[in-house]
Amino acid sequence: MAHVAFTSTTGGTQSLFGGPTRLKAFIITPTGTAGTVVFKDGGIDKFTVTTSASASSGPVNINLPSDGVRFGTSLQATLTNVGGVTAFFA
Repeated sequence: MAHVAFTSTTGGTQSLFGGPTRLKAFIITPTGTAGTVVFKDGGIDKFTVTTSASASSGPVNINLPSDGVRFGTSLQATLTNVGGVTAFFA
């Protein structure tokens, strides 16, 4: 099983992978403003991660247990007030 990383620093909704996949981990870079990253499956919200308003707090690193979170259609992320997101999926 191949593990791939995708990094985006562009706000708005970004396509991370265009087919079924499993999100295994992600890193979010916060900014000086509270922000969110909404992970979506084919445009439908799957879950949201919020960040505090502190760029000095360092990145938010999340490893998802076991097989990760399944995205049956596609993996997208909507970035609002974050410096970027790196997603690891298989």
